[in-house]
Amino acid sequence: MTDVIASEVPTVNFADNSGAKLWERAKKIIPGGNGIISKRSERYLPGQWPAYYKKAQGCEIWDLDGNHYYDFAQMGVGACTLGYADPDVNAAVISAINDGNMATLNAHEEVELAEKMLSLHPEMAMARFSRTGGEACAIAVRIARAAAGKPKVALCGYHGWHDWYLAANLGDKGSLDGQLLPGLDPAGVPEALRGSTLTFNFNRLDQLEQIVAEHGDEIGVIMLEPMRGTKPDASFLQGIRAIADRIKAVLIFDEVTSAFRVNMGAIYKTLSDVVPDMAVFGKALGNGYPISAVLGSAEVMYHAQDSFISSTMWSERTGFVAALAAIKKMEREPVTERLVHYGNRVNAGWKELADRHGFTIGIGGCPPLTSLSFKLPNPLEVQTLYAQEMLKTGYLLGAAVYTTYAYTDEIIDRFLAESDEVWAILRKAVDSGDVKQFINGGVSSPGFQRLT
Repeated sequence: MTDVIASEVPTVNFADNSGAKLWERAKKIIPGGNGIISKRSERYLPGQWPAYYKKAQGCEIWDLDGNHYYDFAQMGVGACTLGYADPDVNAAVISAINDGNMATLNAHEEVELAEKMLSLHPEMAMARFSRTGGEACAIAVRIARAAAGKPKVALCGYHGWHDWYLAANLGDKGSLDGQLLPGLDPAGVPEALRGSTLTFNFNRLDQLEQIVAEHGDEIGVIMLEPMRGTKPDASFLQGIRAIADRIKAVLIFDEVTSAFRVNMGAIYKTLSDVVPDMAVFGKALGNGYPISAVLGSAEVMYHAQDSFISSTMWSERTGFVAALAAIKKMEREPVTERLVHYGNRVNAGWKELADRHGFTIGIGGCPPLTSLSFKLPNPLEVQTLYAQEMLKTGYLLGAAVYTTYAYTDEIIDRFLAESDEVWAILRKAVDSGDVKQFINGGVSSPGFQRLT
């Protein structure tokens, strides 16, 4: 584990805030400012967020002005469970780069990673790799459609940006609102895809049954996240499996966000005895290096050869090497146990703060990916103020915390102690009846519409 000592956090100087200024420049020449919604400043502190980093190590980040923060926000959008710039993963990647990260011949580590992933998931028989979670989901759906011989997809959850997914909003632009990001506009998605993707909500087996009643003969794929913000009901995953078997659809579990946090691999192995036909992995698999995986039964995966699924950079070496190094470290050290432990400590601390300062809150997700919500008429204003005041004391904070092995109990203690002082400010702001007067910029926007 990275040896990080929670020393005295320096006073943060926002007199210049080079990151905020650069962000405004970026939005003039890069649509949206960058390529990922989750890192856009408007999601945290409009006008105040430092936006860019100069250095990241463990759970610490230094911005362009040299200000130091502990990351209690997204830890690289959930990619860096071991911590930023993990020395073991970096060493393996640097060695691979020195030997050549790309060549006409294949990287032998691809075979080793396939064998390792299948050994962790012996219920699966074959693996394919790509570089991002979204494209891995698209690969999985393509293979599943080929295997089932039927075109329509019934889905629950967030599965990326590709046409097959956004097609759900062609008929009703709100179809995906309950899945993660509201307001996703399917502009640019061919109208011919209308009706090809259908949505149901988590733990609502009745909604899937209704879809099947109307489209059962055409549904070839059922795809869902086995868990994100809510645990599945006792019979939910079993019911999904039964429906997939009944209509001869391929069942895919999207583990891009959930895998390698509570156990060594897929969270579905912890939730129930249900085995999907395919599973998709990403984020934590490479600890910040681009790598994603699609695992599946031989019966389904063989159909990858029936379709053209190929890309030059999927053969690049560093992703395979990073994933192998990350997995070996997670097998060698108590990584997932600590991720759960730190999440439980944050959750317990938030509950104590809520009781002490008279707030009603909601806590969602599994402990390594936990989220906080204030049960108030103006929850985004209160969350924004929380992030603003914690930033002043040296913490990056959003509505959700991805825990990291680079935390220590001392760092958690300091975070909660600083939060205690900030929650007193939150209480004062709420009691004043005008939280906005305490906010120095705009109010955070977790949705999509205001970020474009």
